[in-house]
Amino acid sequence: MRHSSKFEQLDLLPYAGKWLVISFLVACLAGSASAVFLHALNWATATREAHRALIWLLPVAGFVVGWCYLRMGRPVEAGNNLIIDEIHDPKKTIPLRMVPLVFGGTVISHLFGASVGREGTAVQMGGALADQLTRMLRLRPEDRRIMLMAGIAAGFSSVFGTPLAGAIFGLEVLAIGRMRYDALFPCFVAAIAADQIGLLWGVEHTHYVVTQVVPVGLASMLGVVVAGILFGVIGMVFANSAHALGAFMKRHVPYAPLRPFLGGLVVAVAVWALGADRYIGLGIPTIVEAFQHPLSSWDFLGKLAFTVTSLGTGFKGGEVTPLFYIGATFGNALAPLLHLPYSMLAGLGFVAVFAGAANTPIATIVMAIELFGPSIAPFAAVACIAAYHFSGHTGIYHAQRVGHAKHRMLPEGLRISELAAYRKTLGKQAVVPAEK
Repeated sequence: MRHSSKFEQLDLLPYAGKWLVISFLVACLAGSASAVFLHALNWATATREAHRALIWLLPVAGFVVGWCYLRMGRPVEAGNNLIIDEIHDPKKTIPLRMVPLVFGGTVISHLFGASVGREGTAVQMGGALADQLTRMLRLRPEDRRIMLMAGIAAGFSSVFGTPLAGAIFGLEVLAIGRMRYDALFPCFVAAIAADQIGLLWGVEHTHYVVTQVVPVGLASMLGVVVAGILFGVIGMVFANSAHALGAFMKRHVPYAPLRPFLGGLVVAVAVWALGADRYIGLGIPTIVEAFQHPLSSWDFLGKLAFTVTSLGTGFKGGEVTPLFYIGATFGNALAPLLHLPYSMLAGLGFVAVFAGAANTPIATIVMAIELFGPSIAPFAAVACIAAYHFSGHTGIYHAQRVGHAKHRMLPEGLRISELAAYRKTLGKQAVVPAEK
């Protein structure tokens, strides 16, 4: 048996140097794009709040965005799912047009009052921009996978100001129950650098303060377990509802631009008739309120309904910030029932509903520590893991694969979108014909 004459650590130096440079380049692109995007969102939100009547133009805005995607964006319409698919099964470079299309589509959605987020846009821009380096650097397919993962991590990190959670999200979001450790170094370098680059561009992230965390004990932990289960169910309801509405619209409204037009009309009428301005846009002020004092017990349902309507009919943006809103307000509503502090339950709901809907429990536990401090860590771990399990094999990202099933035996590598067909096949096979 032959042995290398060099130390293994010397062999790793070129690898580390290579990915240090590449990851920094990815961070520069993704962090800068996210910074411009966040400044644009701040302008769009301020403009909409100053001119409430803009909500009546939401159907027109939806039609315009839908028409642009129909004419120019079909190759990139899958968004985050396209990036996940390219990581699992590399085929061709993601078109650069994804960046301006999702950037413009999301800013327009916020300007006129759709209830959408921002993570999807940042992740898509980060992934698409990172992928443009593939040809320039002549990377192998395996290296391209790592590059795209670093792009996801950089986009997520820079838009939320959570570099450690962003890095883990880039590793964890690809498959349920499995992470790729070969991308650890690139994802962490890209996420940390992208966050710092965003700060250099003047990005300011919202600070959420958990004012009280109870001591760890049997009663408090049981309460958090119950809350975590409910958070997971809410995450499942959100994901399933958005996918179901999207499928319904595609079946019954063949002309794509007409879908967001109709969705925008429903949202505009509902906002004007119900005075429901608090359920559109990012909803950051309401999220902050959820950490401070009791809110209406139905706020989470209002945001869920408006977001499902917006995303399910084709508006562009993301799901994560609305999930933060839904989780924080639902936690706020549960607090008196479970005899736990409002701010603590709001913080746990903030991360746990997202954990269940995105199947990313580790990233969300780390996010809780980054945002709320280490004292909440034991409770965040319990809530996020419970939510992850009780959301089932569903999720907001249809291209996610099954790496290791949560509680039932499922084929490895199966897409979430293929699970329903797989279960139907199993059901048919289980039927035994009656004897004549």
